[in-house]
Amino acid sequence: MKPSLLALLVCTLALLTGCGDQPANTTVSQPIGAKPQGTIGVSLLTLDNPFFKVIGDNITAEGRKRGYEAIVVSGDKDVAKQGNQIKDFIVKKVSAIVLSPCDSKAIIPVIQEANAAGIPVFTVDIPCNEPGVKIVTQIATDNYGGGKEAGHAMIEALGEAGGKIAVLHFKQAESCLLRVKGFREIIDAHNSGGKARIEIVTELESGGAKDMGYKAAEDALQAHADLRGIFAINDPAALGARAALEKAGKTQVLIVGFDGQPEGKQAIKDGKIYADPIQFPDKMGVQIVDAIIRHSKGETLPPQMLIPTSLYRKADAQKDPELK
Repeated sequence: MKPSLLALLVCTLALLTGCGDQPANTTVSQPIGAKPQGTIGVSLLTLDNPFFKVIGDNITAEGRKRGYEAIVVSGDKDVAKQGNQIKDFIVKKVSAIVLSPCDSKAIIPVIQEANAAGIPVFTVDIPCNEPGVKIVTQIATDNYGGGKEAGHAMIEALGEAGGKIAVLHFKQAESCLLRVKGFREIIDAHNSGGKARIEIVTELESGGAKDMGYKAAEDALQAHADLRGIFAINDPAALGARAALEKAGKTQVLIVGFDGQPEGKQAIKDGKIYADPIQFPDKMGVQIVDAIIRHSKGETLPPQMLIPTSLYRKADAQKDPELK
């Protein structure tokens, strides 16, 4: 081959492969600078809890991959604030609204406004199963099943002796109502079997937060000095409870949490929490975007799509490469 022809061939190949130091990017779903296909308005219960931040981050990332912009805001557990956020989404004419309701009943009127505006509404983690509203689908953890797993974990933790336990609740969230319902059913079934009784002696509000979980555990210990166990509806409440136990010198009291946040998993490895039914908020974020796109194409979706929990104990934490 003549040198001039060889040079021409090399140059042509270089142009086809990008003609530069950087290889051509073949993984971009949405061209850089392209106008989004639509906007997803997302109002979550709170962004202070890492669980909801993971959901929001994954909605944003998955939406970007599939050509949608996401506006993610925190309802801060304030139904009035969340209502105003939804109204703002309606004014912006977003393509879809995603909620984890601060209060499933109180949020009804503003969801109805979105329904009237023709904007599809989806819920994530916390459902709104109230009459008079149209929710396309709910993507959530199987909270009822997870509550049952927590009940089994508490029975396992207390062993043959049984004993008195406290429940640290967050009754404002329907997901937590389902967790406690599942938990209670397993404890009741255990007690009816004639084994050493596990008695739920108190049920206190934890707000799903460390500070309120701390105060609730303090109150439970003051009222029941012989407490043997605590079921907390999420990791922040469980970690707050653990701090209260340490202050009171009652670290023999066993805690079952719920979530599987990094701090919660670390506490399980360190022996501070017995076990967690763990959730998968990353999957929730991805699946909610997928549901929005499927709905936009005319597909009929089931009323809810549940993601099972997985019970996570110390043995799991010791094998977890993400923990120190």
